[in-house]
Amino acid sequence: MTRLRLILHGKVAQDERVRAAVRSVRQDGHQVSVRVTWEAGDAARLTLEAVTEASRGEIDRIVAGGGDGTVDEVFVTAHRSGDFGACSFGILPLGTANDFARSVGLRVDDMTACLRLIVNEPARRIDLGLLGERPFVNVVTGGFGARVTAETDPALKKSLGGLAYLLTGVSRAREFLSCRGHFRADGFEWEGMFLALAIGNGRQAGGGIPLCPEALIDDGLLDLLVIPKFDLAAGREALTLRARSSWVEFEAEEEVSISIDGEPDQVRRFRAECRSGALSVHLGHDSLLTGRR
Repeated sequence: MTRLRLILHGKVAQDERVRAAVRSVRQDGHQVSVRVTWEAGDAARLTLEAVTEASRGEIDRIVAGGGDGTVDEVFVTAHRSGDFGACSFGILPLGTANDFARSVGLRVDDMTACLRLIVNEPARRIDLGLLGERPFVNVVTGGFGARVTAETDPALKKSLGGLAYLLTGVSRAREFLSCRGHFRADGFEWEGMFLALAIGNGRQAGGGIPLCPEALIDDGLLDLLVIPKFDLAAGREALTLRARSSWVEFEAEEEVSISIDGEPDQVRRFRAECRSGALSVHLGHDSLLTGRR
């Protein structure tokens, strides 16, 4: 018998797919206890309760049930706690984009399959990123992409899914201006006007856009993408700049909008680092693991 604690976003608590998945796994002989969020901060509070029980050997799996924001909050809180025993982690993908879940091969259309995978398949050690003191699971975006994420209407996301991000970007592209930034990483340095940046532990964000298509989640490295301002008159050939490093430093002349796994912020400078092998997570495939490169 495997003992699961499902931390479920309140917006999807009545989703019949979730109820069917929980019933099915219970019928298989496993124990599933469910905790539902109600307001901001609940996912972190419920995760701390779960890791305390896990550290006593009372829980085997902690499952984040929701979108990318819920996954981030559960995984980051658990990592910060520092002690969750031999417990591993899983995802029940119930958000709009489910970027991280999709990239690691979870069946976002089948909740029962996802929950059974967490019970039956072995966990793999994955990295987390660290932006200053703030851990992240998937991708940090900045500039154009971050503002699109922050300013996409929730109602539009609900009705159109990941397409909502694209429509927002196209409709408001004229409002998003470039800014000057200085980037440093291992073996890489660039300064100039840029439109967008991404730092990926995972590969995709913004509803399936592969910002860091070569990123791996267990290589101890972060993938950096910079999109410079395109100057046709200057004949610039490089539309994107890329680097792979265990650390990235950034400094700008003015505050830049960023999104940390969907959470908006404003920064002028930061240092990002990789925390290797931070969590054991049940994945749908091994395409983002070093053994496949």
